Amino acid sequence: MTTSPLAGKPAQPGMLVDVPRLITAYYTGVPDPEVPAQRVSFGTSGHRGSSLGLSFNEWHILAITQAICQYRARNAISGPLFLGIDTHALSVPALATALEVLAANGVDVMLAEGDEYTPTPVVSHAILGHNRGRPGALADGIVITPSHNPPHDGGLKYNPPKGGPAEAAVTGWIESRANALIEAGLDGVKRVPLERALRAATTHRHDYVGAYVGDLGNVIAMDAIRGARIRLGVDPLGGAGVHYWARIAERHGLDMTVVSEAVDPAFGFMTVDWDGQIRMDPSSPYAMERLVGMKDRFDLSFACDTDHDRHGIVTRSTGLMPPNHFLAVAIHQLFQSRPSWGREAAVGKTVVSSSMIDRVTARLGRRLHEVPVGFKWFVDGLLDGSLGFGGEESAGASFLRTDGTVWTTDKDGFIPCLLAAEITSRTGRDPGEIYRSLTDEFGEPFYDRVDAPATPGEKAALSGLSRVGIRPATLAGENVLAVLTRAPGNGAPIGGIKVVTQNGWFAARPSGTEDVYKIYAESFLGDPHLRRIIDEAQALVRETLAAGPAQDAGPHDASAAQEPDAGAVAAWRNEGDPN
Repeated sequence: MTTSPLAGKPAQPGMLVDVPRLITAYYTGVPDPEVPAQRVSFGTSGHRGSSLGLSFNEWHILAITQAICQYRARNAISGPLFLGIDTHALSVPALATALEVLAANGVDVMLAEGDEYTPTPVVSHAILGHNRGRPGALADGIVITPSHNPPHDGGLKYNPPKGGPAEAAVTGWIESRANALIEAGLDGVKRVPLERALRAATTHRHDYVGAYVGDLGNVIAMDAIRGARIRLGVDPLGGAGVHYWARIAERHGLDMTVVSEAVDPAFGFMTVDWDGQIRMDPSSPYAMERLVGMKDRFDLSFACDTDHDRHGIVTRSTGLMPPNHFLAVAIHQLFQSRPSWGREAAVGKTVVSSSMIDRVTARLGRRLHEVPVGFKWFVDGLLDGSLGFGGEESAGASFLRTDGTVWTTDKDGFIPCLLAAEITSRTGRDPGEIYRSLTDEFGEPFYDRVDAPATPGEKAALSGLSRVGIRPATLAGENVLAVLTRAPGNGAPIGGIKVVTQNGWFAARPSGTEDVYKIYAESFLGDPHLRRIIDEAQALVRETLAAGPAQDAGPHDASAAQEPDAGAVAAWRNEGDPN
């Protein structure tokens, strides 16, 4: 990946999206269902696209919302639907469109009081709050957001009554039905004018801010933060939580400064990301340049992305923490400070997250639950309490309330930020200092991700690779312990392959949005060893794709597939554990 010379610099006027043109295209553009890029497509987190590319237009929202109404009817989901939006330019018009369809279908909709923006975790919290203890009339939700995507994008995701991202079977049904409606020229879509939808008896107002902010003391030790009087800085990055942070500070008595409450649909206040795009990514040092530059003004500072389901932690000791570093610290501290969590509560991570998490988890004596990429894999565990924590390498996480019950089943950017403040308050050390102590005990991992071009056919082949397709004996000078195409935690396909050695690993999987494949890699033997892993991984993938598809031996054919050496993998995960 080549870093743009503009990375980390303020966005220039010529880079800003033409918002009137964007919104005009939303209403006037008509997608062609014969063009794959213009069809409804649910990825790991809903449908995303741009009106300028005919991939996120009014037709898409009309069709998707009608499909959701039909899904609700088929599955007897009769409670209210919590409807939230972020601050992207296309979110407000998309909300108006969705409301027109929901009202026409007689769905009880919960809109935010004062038309406030509504973060993803707040919608999840509201769904679960309504459904707690109810045998029927369950709620679900829609969040209109493309997450941290550039300003020209829009997005819509559906959260069923479990409160988190929908399973593939659900999104697949909605996607198929929505595309059928577009193919039929929207025949079958019910709709009423916006004015009538707003006045409908089924349209209600809900205090999202008060309900969420008032409940935070049940998931974070707010009294500890308040008592320590540490100075906190927060940058909402112009996102949906922009007006939440001041309420949090006021309600819980925190010494917190919101460095900017600017809301600009062009996001002209941002510094440019690594590739020259404006992207509200709190894990990117380029996008976080403004807050990182303020780090010495505060004891701790943090930011969230546009729908506030991702976090970025900035410490005085280390600056912006890589997401994997903070996930390890969060797990290390949470499982030692939540005595009401059951001993069976496990640690959830994705297959491309740092193996530092494996080592910390082993030291804590907890079970590791390793799943494919996508927060949907954590929903059931967070809901029933069998997972105490679920986190992704892309800075998304959630965890249980202090009493061991569910908080949210979607990613929550607020609570990792506040947990960082709790940790600092209780230990007298910031999370960067604590991570350094973890590397003293377990070793220091070096982690990277690289992208390589891939055709759609190559991406499909990589997604369907079997263990027979890649069977190396060694990787970067170490014996291979495991070759995985299914996640160890739940047996689900990982959509690629992961190769593990004693001190390193790589995983290769296709991008869901670009014609590239991604290689994630990590080494506990230093950066030169990491570069060797990446080089060999790229060569292995190229050779395998060039050879064509391999026959899958199936999950139970150990003679043809290289199965993990259980003892060796256990030793790899426990490395550095004195017990």
